Amino acid sequence: MVSKKILKRSETHITGFDDLICGGFPLGSTVLLNGNPGSGKTIFSLQYLVNGAIFNKEKGIYFSFEEKRESLVLQASQFGWDLDDLEKKGLIKIISFGTSFLDKYSSEEIIEIINSFKANRVVIDSITTLSFLVNAQDGVLSEYEVNRYLYGFITKFKTLVGVNFLLISQKGGLGSNAAEFICDGLLNIETESLGGSYSRNLTIKKMRSTKNDDNLHPLEISENGIKLHSFM
Repeated sequence: MVSKKILKRSETHITGFDDLICGGFPLGSTVLLNGNPGSGKTIFSLQYLVNGAIFNKEKGIYFSFEEKRESLVLQASQFGWDLDDLEKKGLIKIISFGTSFLDKYSSEEIIEIINSFKANRVVIDSITTLSFLVNAQDGVLSEYEVNRYLYGFITKFKTLVGVNFLLISQKGGLGSNAAEFICDGLLNIETESLGGSYSRNLTIKKMRSTKNDDNLHPLEISENGIKLHSFM
């Protein structure tokens, strides 16, 4: 009898989420997090890194192409997450590229940073902004050319063994088609205006190598971070 291989996972420790994917992201997977501005993408991603550092002692890197480091530190502090302290402990690294990325760095250099830090969890924020930077540098590119660039960019990350990537994307944004195709997982956060307030829902569109709940789940941004609920 062939023994069943146990799938290693990267737990998010986000309330209500890991149960939807049988205990966490499959180890080594690349997941795209889609959503409109203000939907909670950055909070989800920061929480994934912080929880990994606190609960699993796993190292995480947050690469940002749009938000400054100070902004991310401030945003995290609203939920009681001390990124400065975690950085001092060598568990988290925040790197803000800004618009200078394409002039100074490449995907190979990002991989060198990941390997040097020995990161287990990596956030790329965002694929949409990276696509605009590529366009701005090389002139107006066709959708095919942008998608081809992103395909190659993400493919190189998938060569890293045991590293989980969370890629942020604005829903329907430039380059999202290529990212949705190549990534192992796809999470969508929807926002709806209801009587002047906003409700958020998360759907797992796909997750390779594991079963997943593909139902709509209410997403709450609480004082302690994101929580997932069920309609049942």
